[in-house]
Amino acid sequence: MFWVVPLVGIVTLLVVWSYYRQIKKADPGNEKMQEISHAIRTGAFAFIRREYTSVAWVLLIALPIIYFTLDLPTLVTFLIGAFLSLLAGFIGMNAATLANVRTAQAAKNGTVAALQIAFPAGAIMGLTVVGLNLVGISVLYLLFGEPELLTGYGLGSSLVALFARFGGGIYTKAADVGADLVGKLEEGIPEDDPRNPAVIADNVGDNVGDVCGMGSDLFESEAEVMVAAMSLGATLTARYGAKAIVGPVLLFAIGVLASVLGVYFIRMRKNSNVYSAINNGNYVTCALAVLGGFFFTKFYLNDLSLFGAVMVGPIAGLLVGLASEYYTSDEKQPVRALAAAAQTGTATTIIDGVAIGMKSTVLPILITAGAVLIAHRFGGFFGLALSAVSMLSISGITIAVDAYGPVADNAGGITEMAGLPEEVREVTDTLDSVGNSMAAVTKGFDISAAALTALSLFAAYASAAQLEAIDLLSPSVIIGLFIGGIMPFFFSAQALEAVGRAAGFMIEEVRRQMREIPGLREGKAKPDYARCVDISTRVALKEMTLPSVIALLAPVVVGFALGKEALAGVLGGSLLTGMLMALFLANSGGAWDNAKKYIEAGNFGGKKSPAHEAAVIGDTVGDPFKDTAGPSLNILFKLVEIVALTIAPLIR
Repeated sequence: MFWVVPLVGIVTLLVVWSYYRQIKKADPGNEKMQEISHAIRTGAFAFIRREYTSVAWVLLIALPIIYFTLDLPTLVTFLIGAFLSLLAGFIGMNAATLANVRTAQAAKNGTVAALQIAFPAGAIMGLTVVGLNLVGISVLYLLFGEPELLTGYGLGSSLVALFARFGGGIYTKAADVGADLVGKLEEGIPEDDPRNPAVIADNVGDNVGDVCGMGSDLFESEAEVMVAAMSLGATLTARYGAKAIVGPVLLFAIGVLASVLGVYFIRMRKNSNVYSAINNGNYVTCALAVLGGFFFTKFYLNDLSLFGAVMVGPIAGLLVGLASEYYTSDEKQPVRALAAAAQTGTATTIIDGVAIGMKSTVLPILITAGAVLIAHRFGGFFGLALSAVSMLSISGITIAVDAYGPVADNAGGITEMAGLPEEVREVTDTLDSVGNSMAAVTKGFDISAAALTALSLFAAYASAAQLEAIDLLSPSVIIGLFIGGIMPFFFSAQALEAVGRAAGFMIEEVRRQMREIPGLREGKAKPDYARCVDISTRVALKEMTLPSVIALLAPVVVGFALGKEALAGVLGGSLLTGMLMALFLANSGGAWDNAKKYIEAGNFGGKKSPAHEAAVIGDTVGDPFKDTAGPSLNILFKLVEIVALTIAPLIR
């Protein structure tokens, strides 16, 4: 029955092709709109070319190390994992940069028409990620037949995800911070104003960070959780036979089919709204995935007790997402209280935002702990891995919901820069607003999925390293816990400093152009957009090198110097503090962002009021929290786990 898996992957990619053709045929608008879209697209691909070149050099350095320390199959799977992750990001960003101007043009005909362009563009990213993963991992298993040889596949995808998420996050927030601080606060011009030299770089960043980077992040999670589940399944063949190995991939394929059908159900009617339309697709997907999980455990594995583990994964992901939404939505009390705090200045805005981020970690941790307890109760560590696979199997629609937001955001920017009527901007703002609300849910889901993935990899590492138990009183384990615990803090600090330095260069460039280009403030001259795009590109690629090297080398050094128990300590420490830090950064940043939007909607004095100025600064602080440092931590603790699993045979 395993032949069904690559077939599902191929069908999914055919659906992607149909969506791409639908977008390609749509009207790209007038000449001015196409000129702006071309500048965004050119900048995005310029960054991707240079980023992928950097990845290629790292791959070349890694190849001989993997070949001489491990084996040829691991080398092959490593290259294929990296290539497919790069390909998924390229395809998704290509669709997003085609769809932005077409969404703006379709918005002239209303919200329904605009959603019919924007959401399929997001679906292309989501379905490409899951489709390529299904094809890649199933073909490699058919080729090599041993799940432990697939660890290279997860390692390759993890390496690409680190560059895409971390580098893309630095790029997008350097441009965003630079554009906001000079444009809004110093010059007093609106967001997406064509007079702002950083405005194109800001729109480019939405694509390279929030589309390409996010897709690579979840591609990595999917790849690694399937590898971990297959490795754990290999220890249970006496009970389930070969189904224990191939079953997790089949379960993932069931969720992929559910996502394909769920995307189809996202349709707006005249009396409905965007939020309810997207939720319809989410509900259909979850229901079909849970139903498929029931048939999978009862009729394929012949063990209905595992259904509890399979079912709890998607439910936990949804609950963590809803908890994140509570702390970041401008319709909920925490964000409205934060907006009220902005009336007393910047200091109280920052203090309250940090407090919200800290409080927001409690519920997700308790939910995740409950999911671990239930999954382990019903199926041990194999049940935990199946729970994570089940959660990530619906990531096709999760990514689609997240990736559609930047398309709508870009469409709004093009609408503003091209001078389209106000009612068109209202349509794109509606789409963007829903995208922002959904992004909070998907960020929480991503963090929860990353945590369960890392726990599955941890269990697979313990099995591969023949580690029966961990002595928490052992000095080497304590050292490992400390080292693992500080890694997310150091990594976050590097990310925030990188954004700060890059934003500094951007601010100086925007100020220079405002000062030196005659007529720019009056809208009579055109800024040098390309210069700002180049600054973000160069600085982002330079700044991500050191943290990437440390993340790759730390588990190797600890494993060989202090042993497998100490490395287990590193895995536990990095996972715990990494998840806490990721939730704190993502939710505090989201709260600041939506507090600003709540004030801009006319509350507490509205735009250009003292409260608004304080909220803009809070949002500027929060931008690298939620879009650079926070998401990058998902990659960090998964990367540490997959490196440990890869070297486990060498240190056991």
